[in-house]
Amino acid sequence: MIRKWLPKCCLLLVAVATSLGTAHALDRQPASAYHARRVALADKTQGGVAVLFAATQPLVDFMPYRQDEDFYYLTGWNEPGAALLVQAAQAASGQFPARPYREVLFLPTRDLRMEKYTGEKMDAATPDVAKKTGVDEVLPMTELPSVLNKLLGSDYRLRRNLWSQLDLPQSTALATWTASTLGMDSPPAFSDVRSLTMGLRTVKDAGEIELLRKAADASMKAQLAAMKAIKPGVNERAIDGLILYKLLENGCERPSYSPIVGSGLYSTVLHYSEDSHDMQAGDVVVIDAAGEYSMYASDITRTMPINGHFTARQKEIYDIVLGAQRAAAQAFVAGKFLLGDTLHRGPASAPSLDRVAYDYINTHGKDLHGQPLGQYFLHGLGHSVGIDVHDPMDYTKPLDKGMVFTIEPGIYIPEEKIGVRIEDVFYVDQNGKLVDLIANLPHETKDVEAAMQR
Repeated sequence: MIRKWLPKCCLLLVAVATSLGTAHALDRQPASAYHARRVALADKTQGGVAVLFAATQPLVDFMPYRQDEDFYYLTGWNEPGAALLVQAAQAASGQFPARPYREVLFLPTRDLRMEKYTGEKMDAATPDVAKKTGVDEVLPMTELPSVLNKLLGSDYRLRRNLWSQLDLPQSTALATWTASTLGMDSPPAFSDVRSLTMGLRTVKDAGEIELLRKAADASMKAQLAAMKAIKPGVNERAIDGLILYKLLENGCERPSYSPIVGSGLYSTVLHYSEDSHDMQAGDVVVIDAAGEYSMYASDITRTMPINGHFTARQKEIYDIVLGAQRAAAQAFVAGKFLLGDTLHRGPASAPSLDRVAYDYINTHGKDLHGQPLGQYFLHGLGHSVGIDVHDPMDYTKPLDKGMVFTIEPGIYIPEEKIGVRIEDVFYVDQNGKLVDLIANLPHETKDVEAAMQR
């Protein structure tokens, strides 16, 4: 997937969800998994304090709620307006007393009027709230400034070791109010907590891999349904709607991103989003579509012949793209290869899978003018996948055990109205082996054609 999910499908998503009845609850991992992540974050602050905020409730009649990725990763909590404070343990030093590890979930005051629209929420007074949330301590949101005030008042060093999401207004507001409560001339400076959570989220645990596998399975079913529905005269948007329906029918709460269904010339447009044209016999269609299962994303692209059979030229281009994907996968060695992008096709500090795929494409086949096809591979080879379809990752470091990413080479030739992209999600298991989560979806041209006929 080469772009983020856009809200064009939100209204359709709500309608589809309504037709399917009550959506299934998210599959949370054990409370111990989230606790371990909070402890790991505390360790990364090196004696500091991190405060993270949940996503706020969107407009009820337009956008479905989606939790902040880092907040969900650390808590598994899926209600709006909360905050999390993680305090690292610190030994006594001089005038500063010892400080134990502490984790606090702050829940907002319930809005009983709004709950008539959104459903009942929990607050700090909810019976057994700590057990239900899986966090050691739960307090009202109104206590957050007081807790932070006491921490910074007892140890001024913490004013230089605070972490939060710098892109959220709540962090700025908290810093400003904390400065007022302490009589400071200027607010304490928060560092970007996302720089710490990125390292944690890059390596997936077994529970995360299982959720990613479920997202992949549901997404493959949606892709197969689309394959069977493709034929001349069908509108791209009809396929878009079918995919959304199948994703929700198979347990996803939403698509990972706005589906791309581009046929003919539009198969060569990387960010095509209109999805409004009728498919024509003799053309191919690129479908880049997948779903989120319990907040974890999948990302799949397949290319199909609209009339059910590839032409010789379409097959040639398709086989080159498939060969490039397989060459990159076969070359992979854990801890050695960068994923890479278009910037890594030249000399690099480590071998790049992008370079492997690019070289394969550039040495197989020609365009109508006898030129190599590398010029038609227009984007990077892949990206990290997790709670976000573009999960954070340091792309300057080699791929290693526990990482999950796409391999998605493509060739796009507008002159021939042929665009081909093949995209699978892979993870590196604990033995360093590359595992394809999309292995059960057709890859070969003959298998794609057969799937369209069933």
